Amino acid sequence: MTDFDRWTRERLDFMDTDSIDASMNGIQVGKLEAEVSKMAFAVDACMDAFRRAKQERAQALFVHHGLFWGPAFPLTGIMGERVGFLMKNDISLYACHLPLDKHAELGNNARIVSELGLEDIEPFGDYKGRKIGFKGQLPEASDLESLIVRLFGAWESRINVLRFGSSEIRSVGVISGGGTREVSQAIAEGLDLYITGDASHNIYHECREAGINVLFAGHYLTEVFGVKAMAETVATELGIETVFLDIPTGY
Repeated sequence: MTDFDRWTRERLDFMDTDSIDASMNGIQVGKLEAEVSKMAFAVDACMDAFRRAKQERAQALFVHHGLFWGPAFPLTGIMGERVGFLMKNDISLYACHLPLDKHAELGNNARIVSELGLEDIEPFGDYKGRKIGFKGQLPEASDLESLIVRLFGAWESRINVLRFGSSEIRSVGVISGGGTREVSQAIAEGLDLYITGDASHNIYHECREAGINVLFAGHYLTEVFGVKAMAETVATELGIETVFLDIPTGY
């Protein structure tokens, strides 16, 4: 894990977000010096992921959403069972939150704008002084349904849309996961479409009055992109066998 940790911290620039990220980025459970020949990748740290990592005979699990956020708390109940399972089965848990959201190549947002084929891409979406998303222009105007199919292959029942803007979309801003409040920045920049994960009643009227399209594609669906990219890149650049564990939540 030592080489993987060094590579990840440098590649994803952990230091840039250390002061603003409540997540404990890096190894959360296990031994940093552990040898790893196979690593599992998942969006969330949960028992389903832990059990599947064990079934895959992975020595480590990389997740976007780790176990520890902010203040410390006792390892009892569900949390104690989770940590106990990992330690009993010698599975190291490694988490990477904001560094994976904002990375210009492997990040969730970068991969989404790449899938859309956006041009003139720029950092977008200020969060505590850091731009964590991206915006850009479609080479040709598109309707919303075509963009959804391009990203997800089909219309998912969990996807929600606010159709308050132009039917012909050219400019798009993306912040994966919980970027709901940042829609105000998309409005301020006059974007045709804003893509994020979580839906919220609180922004409905703001979006309607501003005349912007918003795609709430689900927290999970918008944050598989970076995790999959990491799995592919780790296998290629570090020679570690990897497997992606798809455990959708519907949200």
